Amino acid sequence: MADIYLFGQILGTHSFLLRGGFLQPDQYAEIDAQYFLPGGETGTAATVLSSLGASVRMAGTHIGTEVAPLLRDFYRDKNVDLSSLYFDPNDRGVMDYVVIAGLVRSPMGRFQTLFSDGSRWWNIPREEDVMHCRAASIDPFFREESTLAAQLCVKHNVPYVTIDAPHDTYLHRHAAVNVVSGECLHNHYAGLDKLEVMKQLQETAEGLVIITSGGGEMLYGRRDGEIRRMNPFRVDVRSTLGAGDTYKAGCTYALLHGMSDDEMVRFASACSGVAISRFPLPLHPPTLEEVNELLRQQ
Repeated sequence: MADIYLFGQILGTHSFLLRGGFLQPDQYAEIDAQYFLPGGETGTAATVLSSLGASVRMAGTHIGTEVAPLLRDFYRDKNVDLSSLYFDPNDRGVMDYVVIAGLVRSPMGRFQTLFSDGSRWWNIPREEDVMHCRAASIDPFFREESTLAAQLCVKHNVPYVTIDAPHDTYLHRHAAVNVVSGECLHNHYAGLDKLEVMKQLQETAEGLVIITSGGGEMLYGRRDGEIRRMNPFRVDVRSTLGAGDTYKAGCTYALLHGMSDDEMVRFASACSGVAISRFPLPLHPPTLEEVNELLRQQ
């Protein structure tokens, strides 16, 4: 049994931290540090939740000959169960590459190609994985399987957090929390004012809706309730890689522990604030003590 069930993107991430600013055309850039570590929305959330003290069962992306050894070695001494992941001996596993300089980062990968051929390179959620957990987090990227994971949560009364689920989806309607990023607003609600989108999301939600804006003001609220606002915590930024994934993890931890809406948004924001103050995040994930200290300071 695990406290939390996670379903979604689990990657091997090659990260490159640059010295002296971001890449410029036809100019040399010095690599200050580089790593190959677990990443993806779900992989990062698992790392953070384990650091906060929760036990996790993780499912989603198939793992292959390069990613599987990385994950097994990294999570060997952590409270993260990998037994539901499918190992594909004929594939290297899904990886991405991220270039970072302070507040700026650019991810690269082959996801458009992966999603274009109609094949399924992720697990089908298993009912026995969901039914014994106390909370869940579901990425929306895996078509019918993401919806199935949400349906299993509803069936077994397991509250779940999701991210970037549009207002007309099952994932959004039944989520305990839907965290919507600026990227989602751009992709799904281009031309609409953020407050208009917030009202659409609230009207169709059973749970809490949060719209994040990177370093900008957050909006949050429920159906028929007021729209509340909060600014992120002020920290010295080392790298923004994993900030949104850590925010999702913070919401999931807060859901597990029954925090109020205000407490959840503050806790998740503090988790993200701690995360962006160091690099690389997987080797230095936020601890509960660090998060509580930031909450006390601000």
